[in-house]
Amino acid sequence: MTTTAPPRSTTRKLARFTSHYAEMVAAMLVGMVVLQPLWPPSWLVRPDAGALVMATDMTVAMTAAMLLRRHSWPRIAEMAAVMYLPFAALLVPYWFGAVDGATVMGTGHVVMFPLMLAAMVWRRAEYWH
Repeated sequence: MTTTAPPRSTTRKLARFTSHYAEMVAAMLVGMVVLQPLWPPSWLVRPDAGALVMATDMTVAMTAAMLLRRHSWPRIAEMAAVMYLPFAALLVPYWFGAVDGATVMGTGHVVMFPLMLAAMVWRRAEYWH
């Protein structure tokens, strides 16, 4: 005999979606705090290297959180790409002197969050349950 659970309400699904987003952000913050001391200080002084180090720290922790939730590797890879994309796009104008290091770090972080949300909405079946 099989039993099926009643379908979840839209409100409950939205709450789970939102909490999943918050969990990934929390994991990213933990990654920045815990992993940053492992890097050579000389790397962290350069804005371009520092941005990539920070993106790596956040991605490692977010990957661990997604693995714990049993997400597939393609979804983890998509989210990891979203983490690096804003910084990678901003490094080109930085190297040409069009923007400063603070702009790379600030804008990279600001753009990352809506891109993460967009990736989650795009793959609703993975996150909306």
